[in-house]
Amino acid sequence: MKLVKILIVFAANLICLFCQAQEIVAKKRVLVLTDIENEPDDTQSLIRFLTYSNQWDVEGLVATTSVHQKNKIAVSKIKEIVTAYGKVRQNLLLHEKGYPETEYLLGITKASYPEFGMNAVGKGKDSEGSDWIISVVDKKDERPVWIPVWGGANCLAQALWKVSMTRSSEDLKKFISKIRVYSISDQDDTGPWIRKSFPDLFFVASPGYHAAGAYHYATWSGISGDKFHGRFSGGDFEIVDNPWLDENVRNHGPLGAEYPFTKFLMEGDTPSFLGLINNGINDPEKPNYGGWGGRYEYYTPRTQKWFYEAETRPIWTDAVDEVLGKDGSYHTGNKPTIWRWRPAFQNDFAARMDWTIKGYKEANHPPVAVLKHSNFLTAKSGEKINLSGEGSKDPDGNTLSYQWMHYAEPGSYPYKEPLVIADLNAISTTLVAPKVTKPETIHIILSVTDNGTPALTRYQRVIVTVIPE
Repeated sequence: MKLVKILIVFAANLICLFCQAQEIVAKKRVLVLTDIENEPDDTQSLIRFLTYSNQWDVEGLVATTSVHQKNKIAVSKIKEIVTAYGKVRQNLLLHEKGYPETEYLLGITKASYPEFGMNAVGKGKDSEGSDWIISVVDKKDERPVWIPVWGGANCLAQALWKVSMTRSSEDLKKFISKIRVYSISDQDDTGPWIRKSFPDLFFVASPGYHAAGAYHYATWSGISGDKFHGRFSGGDFEIVDNPWLDENVRNHGPLGAEYPFTKFLMEGDTPSFLGLINNGINDPEKPNYGGWGGRYEYYTPRTQKWFYEAETRPIWTDAVDEVLGKDGSYHTGNKPTIWRWRPAFQNDFAARMDWTIKGYKEANHPPVAVLKHSNFLTAKSGEKINLSGEGSKDPDGNTLSYQWMHYAEPGSYPYKEPLVIADLNAISTTLVAPKVTKPETIHIILSVTDNGTPALTRYQRVIVTVIPE
């Protein structure tokens, strides 16, 4: 009997080790397209991106053109920022493992074809960037490749064009199935062409650029607001303004020194990868769930001039949340889907910048949010649901606080009155399942925050399926 118990424990430990190994293997593969140097925000986003680069398998940094920079690319700027990263990499490794070698990142920095939009697509328009995209997607790796597009998408368009011209329809379908795109606006005319030509491609897009300035109303502008609208968006503008960035980013060593002064919008491209950060709430394959990168729904946008041409297929695009703002009033729109998380992701970035210059004991590290039960629960109408964050911990020994929130928009429950969670700030609490006439889903978010400096937050999402009594 004792031997049996030992074997059971041993097997359980193996399972745990296997689960941990699975998490490591499941790192997201990421390849960035950037029109860096068109304005400061791409450089800003790249700096933040590199402080999280241990969370992903970074497989490409490709310099592109855009409507703002039509006939030139800036590979040298990417290399300049990567070199600065190299000066702090050893310090970052004191805090978390997995930061990629500087030489590796320099080796995967590529150039696209230096022409605008569809002029860079077709016969004779291959570049090291477009060929690199093909080689990355073709790797014998079942994980999809996430492609954040910070500028024009013509380099991706050329890769897709070449594959469509040289492979069977079945092989093209397989190639497309491995790609996940998040485009920050349509900064050239290839985005609509890609979506029309390859309708099965997973594509997240916020409204495209046009002369009247539609980008002011895009989800991604919720990262910080802008010079004209940011102070009135309901989000906390102070923590995305230049004085905060001076104190928490720019004065932090060689990498922080490269962070440019904000002209219009802080890090407009960052939402494309905020949703890829492993924080417990992000689920990139389900953009409608919402997270640090915003929330998106699958539909065909209105045929206004948000894009270079009218959409002809559904895409993942801007959703609407109602959020209580810093001003004490509720705000409804697409920008709040991001700025609702602004204090958390700004504190997280500030902590990462601390990691570039401080030792482990001098800096703060995120807590580990844990549920005592499954992330998926089922209850009948009127039944009491027990929720518990017991087991959550903090690597620095900081005190933890808890907050439970009904995240209404991702669920299907068409509530008329807010759900009542017994104690929003207890480690364990209860919720009575509402009355429903058919099965409905309810999303409950547990936020676990430490009292370190800066305070850091991690999450767990509970999805409750409520069935009629």
